[in-house]
Amino acid sequence: MLERIGSLHNYKLGYLSIGALVFLDLFSKYFVQKYLDIGTSIELIPILDLVLVYNSGIAFSLFDFNNFFTTYGLLIIGIILIVYLHYIYRKDPLSQQNFSIAMILSGALGNILDRFHDGVVTDFLYFHIGNTSFFIFNIADAYISIGAVIFFLLELIKIFKKTSL
Repeated sequence: MLERIGSLHNYKLGYLSIGALVFLDLFSKYFVQKYLDIGTSIELIPILDLVLVYNSGIAFSLFDFNNFFTTYGLLIIGIILIVYLHYIYRKDPLSQQNFSIAMILSGALGNILDRFHDGVVTDFLYFHIGNTSFFIFNIADAYISIGAVIFFLLELIKIFKKTSL
């Protein structure tokens, strides 16, 4: 009984966290679109600038071909991914991986909601070193990346624990 109550609490807290992270992502995109013109660059720190761009591809402007597939195909793939991740998230509410899955879900939801109305995602964080460009991303992309790294590390830890027994 207590485990069931604990899992319900974890679900509520998890969904609340996901909602808050999605809100933060969408608000940041709204704010940048409202106050920054396309092509304008504002240095935040020497390696990170604010630069407004629109991306029809996926994280870090990969597959940015601006065609029907990238616009709607990625939207459909994203929805399928969210359904699958939600299934994994609900399967074991006390799993250590749920934090990483919640981060990935938050990022995927933020980008899908952004893409839904016009087929593109708003990117605005431009990472570079000097004149060498690396990528332009948004907060949702950061959620996805952080969540994926944590998920991968937790899987590695599981593998090492099994092999050391």
